[in-house]
Amino acid sequence: MPSSPSRFTLPPLPAVLLAIVSVQGGAAIAKGLFPALGAAGTASVRIGFSALLLLVTVRPHLGRLQPQQWRAVVPYGLALGSMNFLFYCALARIPLGLAVTLEFVGPLTLALVGSRRWTDVVWVLLAGTGIALIAPWSGHGLDVLGLLFALAAGAAWAIYIVLGQRTAAVLPGSVAVAIGMLVASLLILPFGLGSGQLTNLTPHLLLLGGLLALFSSVLPFTLEMQALKAMPTRTFSILMSLEPVAAAVSGWLLLDEHLTGSQWLAVGFIVLASVGATLTSGKTQPAVPVNE
Repeated sequence: MPSSPSRFTLPPLPAVLLAIVSVQGGAAIAKGLFPALGAAGTASVRIGFSALLLLVTVRPHLGRLQPQQWRAVVPYGLALGSMNFLFYCALARIPLGLAVTLEFVGPLTLALVGSRRWTDVVWVLLAGTGIALIAPWSGHGLDVLGLLFALAAGAAWAIYIVLGQRTAAVLPGSVAVAIGMLVASLLILPFGLGSGQLTNLTPHLLLLGGLLALFSSVLPFTLEMQALKAMPTRTFSILMSLEPVAAAVSGWLLLDEHLTGSQWLAVGFIVLASVGATLTSGKTQPAVPVNE
C-alpha cells in the first residue's frame, strides 16, 4: 500500500510565532466586525464557524462518546465559550493589547496558586504593578467595565485550562477542542440572536467571519499542536507569554490603537511576570490552544 504524501510542517518556533500572529490578526478582524455585529454577534459568528470547520476536519464521533467523556467536555466547552465571549466584550471597550494583557492575569494566577517559592512573590508584585498601571485611577479614559470583562475572561481562561487538563485525559486533543467548540457555540448563539445584530449579516461579513474563525481558531490550533510535538511544554508556555506584546503591536499596526508609556510598561511587567513564573515554577500550564 503506497504511503500517503507527507504534509508540509513548519519548525516548532516559527509555528508558534505564526500562531501568535494569527490569533492577534483574528482579534483585529473581530474588532472590525463589532460596529455591525456587536460583541455577542461577532462571538457567535466566530465560534459557530470555528465549530463547523473543526467538526468537518476532525469529524468526531459524537455517538461514541462515553458519559464520563461528556461530563468532561461539556464544562470545558462552556468555559471555552465564556472565555471567548467575555474577551470580545472587553475588546469592544478597550484596546486589544490591554485586553490580552489583563486576560493573561488568569493563567498567571493559576500558575502561581499553591506555590511557596519566594520568587513567586516577585511575579505577583510585577503583575499587580502592571494592573495598577493600566487601571484608570482618575476615573477617566479607559472603560472600567471593559477592564473587568478582560479580567473575567482571564478567570474563565484559568478555568478552561484546568478543565482542558481533565478533558485531555479522556479525549484526544483535537476531538476535545472540536466538541468543546460545538458546546461553546450552543452557549453563545442565544446571546448573538438576542442582540438582534446577527440580522446585519451580509455575504461580506460572513466572509470576514469565516476568516476570523480561520485565523483565531483553526490555523493557530493546528500550528500549536504541530509545534507541541517537537517543543517542550515549558518553552511553549514562555512563547505564549509574548501574546500581550503581539496584541499591543497588532492593535497599533492594524487598529491604530496607541498605548501610553505607562500602559506599555504594564504590558512589559505582566509579560515578565508570566515568563518568570513559567521559568521558576515547579509546574507548567498545560499546552492548550488559547482561542481568544
